[in-house]
Amino acid sequence: MRIPAHSVCTAIRDDIVSGVFERGGRLTEEVLARRYGVSRVPVREALRTLESEGFVVTRRHAGACVAEPTEQEAADLLEIRMLLEPLGAARAAQRRTEAHLKVLRGLVRLGQERVRRGEGEDLRSLGGWFHETLAQASGSPALIALLTQLRHKIAWMYAVEQPARPADSWAAHGALVDAVARRDPERARALAAQHAERATTAHRLRGVDLPGRGAGAARVRTSQHPVNTAGARH
Repeated sequence: MRIPAHSVCTAIRDDIVSGVFERGGRLTEEVLARRYGVSRVPVREALRTLESEGFVVTRRHAGACVAEPTEQEAADLLEIRMLLEPLGAARAAQRRTEAHLKVLRGLVRLGQERVRRGEGEDLRSLGGWFHETLAQASGSPALIALLTQLRHKIAWMYAVEQPARPADSWAAHGALVDAVARRDPERARALAAQHAERATTAHRLRGVDLPGRGAGAARVRTSQHPVNTAGARH
């Protein structure tokens, strides 16, 4: 497939997150350039960017490879998100625009409608759009970039179970939007913290076997050996 040169980094990152490129696998410039229909120059630049983001590592005698995050690194991401998402919500309450509110309210209505109809297939993507819009409403480019990178890396390292009561989850989204609309940063911060804490319990490391479930994707490794994290939750 041929994609614009400036989109190569996004394309490689998406393929890493979705598991097209396995953890620890080599990423050769020639193969990537051929895959995306570009020269090796944008591929080389993309690999440098992805290395700075933690998706790629450079190994002696092997070159660029997909990173192999440790269990502790994965757990740290969820803890960092629990700190940054409430900050983003508080900033959104102070800096949001009417356009942001319109999108946030529309997403909540759509999510609640899908729940009522029992159409759960799109709820995860709707939730992703909601949190992306909330981050944009913070008006902080640095915070937006950090939250975006966190979402990518968490999606790479964790499988997320659907909430047992999706109606409650979307009601919580609606309450958060109400706080943002009222320009109440402390209420928005508290609601976002509660939501992040509840969401964390639904995450499990990819590759972990849970009772009654099949195996996930790749096993998370430490720098020494694979870690058996059966039943682990973060």
